[in-house]
Amino acid sequence: MKRLPIADFKLWSRAGAVSTILALSLFAAPLPSDGQQPAKVYRIGYLSTATLAPSDKTAQGCPIKGNPFWQALVEGLRERGYVQGQNLVIECRYTEGREERALGLATELVSLNVDLLVAFSSPNVRAAKQATITIPIVMVGVVDPVGRALVASLARPGGNVTGLAGDAGKEIVGKYLQLLKEAVPHASRVAVLGYLTPETVFGPDLQAAARALDVTLQDYELREPEKLDGVFAAMTKARAEALLVIPHPFMATHARRIVDLAAQNRLPAMYPFREMVEPGGLLTYDVDGPAIFRRIGLYADKIFKGTKPGDLPVEQPTKFYLTINLKTAKALGITIPQSLLVRADEVIQ
Repeated sequence: MKRLPIADFKLWSRAGAVSTILALSLFAAPLPSDGQQPAKVYRIGYLSTATLAPSDKTAQGCPIKGNPFWQALVEGLRERGYVQGQNLVIECRYTEGREERALGLATELVSLNVDLLVAFSSPNVRAAKQATITIPIVMVGVVDPVGRALVASLARPGGNVTGLAGDAGKEIVGKYLQLLKEAVPHASRVAVLGYLTPETVFGPDLQAAARALDVTLQDYELREPEKLDGVFAAMTKARAEALLVIPHPFMATHARRIVDLAAQNRLPAMYPFREMVEPGGLLTYDVDGPAIFRRIGLYADKIFKGTKPGDLPVEQPTKFYLTINLKTAKALGITIPQSLLVRADEVIQ
């Protein structure tokens, strides 16, 4: 074998070493990816009220199939570039309609070092606020967040909470009552079912609407599902002629039972959630829930990019949808006025 001259050997050795270093550096360098993705994996804690069977949940406790609200939340995040399993992890916890569990579950999510908490409903937002004063919180589905002292104002929330209100203000109850009265003109005694005494939350607005419509209100507080039968028996004994259900996660959790009891007691009812009309409720005047949940992605993106939650204005819904179940109206012997039908966004036959 021919030997290289000393000078050539030194040059070859240096070149070989450089080549080796370059080759190793290529192996060490990150491979290019399709589409630019943030290096950070973001963690979101999601606190809600639903009940999910173990077989319906992922290891993180999130829905496997999901409902329209959950799907909208995930799609809204995806639209902003945050994809589960790539640069996003979502940890979910559910109170299953038991408000007393909220603080413990919120604390558990905080302990997972999440970058953001998403809390659905006022009790869960309040629990999240108690659990942390530093982690940003995006609320959703909250009625009157200023009145409930969850934020300082809609324009400048302050603190670590912002997000999306679930109504257009406390005056929405007046609209509920007006539509119920239009559907059932003869009703002069209306039972009002709330998780808290309706007067506690909606007081002046509800009473003002009742006076204008010449309606007498009968308030009923319901916090325990086992008392549902007794509450509806009390309504019947008091000769209530219609029912107004005040928005609260408890009502959504026990929607089917409430709708069934209203039907059994022949009470035409106005509900705050569309999901309560599909199985047999008479009326609902509700926001586009999935559209609101999709907006969570916008808030998350702004916060992840450095905007303080207290500087992000709270959004209120501007569009409400009136849904009427004519099948239920027929079963109750009610004829819905044409003037109301033509204004409905959806009529269930």
